[in-house]
Formats: sequence, C-alpha cells, structure tokens
Amino acid sequence: MSQSYYGHGKLLITGEYLVLDGALALAIPTQKGQHLTVAESEKPGIKWTGIKEFGDEWFSFQLNYEKFKTASDSKSENPEERLIQILIAAQKLNPQFLVEKPNLEITTRLEFNQKWGLGSSSTLIYMLAKWAEVNPYELLEATFGGSGYDIACAGNDAPILYQRNSNQPKTLQTMFYPSFSDELFFVYLNKKQNSREAIANYRKQSPEALEEATKKVSGISETLLTCDDLFSFKALIQAHERVISSVIKQPTVKQCLFADYPGAIKSLGAWGGDFILATGSLDDQEYFRKKGYHTIVSFEDMMYKG
Repeated sequence: MSQSYYGHGKLLITGEYLVLDGALALAIPTQKGQHLTVAESEKPGIKWTGIKEFGDEWFSFQLNYEKFKTASDSKSENPEERLIQILIAAQKLNPQFLVEKPNLEITTRLEFNQKWGLGSSSTLIYMLAKWAEVNPYELLEATFGGSGYDIACAGNDAPILYQRNSNQPKTLQTMFYPSFSDELFFVYLNKKQNSREAIANYRKQSPEALEEATKKVSGISETLLTCDDLFSFKALIQAHERVISSVIKQPTVKQCLFADYPGAIKSLGAWGGDFILATGSLDDQEYFRKKGYHTIVSFEDMMYKG
C-alpha cells in the first residue's frame, strides 16, 4: 500500500520582503510542482530517492532511525541531514508520526528544474506535513522559516491573495488572468543572489517607513486583480519596483540589467535571482535571448489554471 501527495510550485507576483511584515501579496501556483510517494518496504529504515525533472536521480540514501538520535540542530545543506531534521521537526509536532519506525520507500519527483526557485523546498514541506498530519506552516517555521506564501501556493489550485499574521495566515483564492496575458512572460535569470544585504537594509527601515510601504504594496496587489489594460498594469508593477527599491536600497533589475528594454520588468521574490516578470510581445522576447537569457516561459505555461 502506498500514499501519494502533491504540491504546486509558486511565484510571488507582489509583496516581496514586505509580505514578512503583513503586506497583502499576490502569488500564483505554477503548473509544475512536486510529487511524494510513501510505500512500505522490506528493508529496514527509510530508503529515500529524489528524482529530477527529466527522470534523473537527484539523490538517494538509506535513513537509519538511529541517525535521528544524533542529528544536528544546525541547518544543513546536506540533503540527508536536512531531511532527517525535517522529519524530527514533524515528530515534535505529531509525536505519533513514525513512532513505530516503519520500513519505508519514499520517492520525491520534481516536475520543474530544481534550480528555478519554484519551490522544491516548500512543496516538500507541504507534502511532508500532509503525510505527518501536522500544520504545514508550523513545520515551515520549525525548518526553513519564511512568510509561508509558498506553502499556501503548494496547496491551492488558483491564484491567491496572501497575508501573514501571528497565527494562521490568511489565504484568499482569487482570479488573476489578465486579458493581456499573452503579453506577459517570465524570464529566468539563472543567477542565485545572496539577499542578506537587501534584507539587512530592509530591517534598517523605520516602522513608519515599512508601514507606508506595506500599505502601498497591499494596494497594488489588490488593484492588479482588476487591472484590465496593459498600460495600467505596467504602471502598477513599475510603482511596486520603486517601493521595494526604496526599502531595500537597491536599484531595480531593469536599471541593473535591462535599462534599454521598452517594456516593464518586475522582480519576483528576492531581488537579483530566479525569475522576473516582463511585459511585451513575442518579438520583444528576442531582446532577452540576445542577452543570453534563453529560458522564457509564457504566462499561459507558467500558471496553474485548475
């Protein structure tokens, strides 16, 4: 007998950084996500295999329950150690989880490139929480941390307005499919950026400045949902870029990399890496290809539409 779970990937359209302090954020679940299968096994412990997008093995190891007793508390980049830490965190939230030390074969299978930043960790946390019958936001807080919007995307099949609060976050399914969606696309920058400086600058802002920025971004998040023309949409995402630029004290991605691009460009999530949102035609996409950015995904192909 086996159990299967699934979580959608995620993209944060509005509210980066400020979502941590209560800004209303617009996020979308992506068409591609991650699968988790849990099956009984005859071998002792847990055999865990991770499969990448095209079926290649990402990692594989045998987890011995004795390792749970000696696991380090410090966050590890080693997949085996990290998974043990997550399972231990789940056990603390639900003491009955794995209490009988069953022999299991577990397989995770990504549908997207693990380098894309679409949520290989958040989908894993969501699925493990479902398996362990614990609150996924509590499991996230005990492991990776973060605002939780990615957990909300993993479990939703439509765009969401997301707002963090001290207890259970507020998640509202909404409609976000602009009539001009054929002129929206996502460009992968293929650049992991250390966001510590941006976060440090963000944390230096006065409470008043953050409150004002939060109000502006929350308003933009709501207004985008009813925006019915591309001109207004471009103005809104450019205004959003200016707000975030002012609180993290960094130039926008358009100023840094694409100053001569005729359309509008918006960073998604932490500035400087992964995907950006751009406005323009199919011909405009050639601009990015000529600059060496060949991974371009249409709005239609990126967003899960149920």
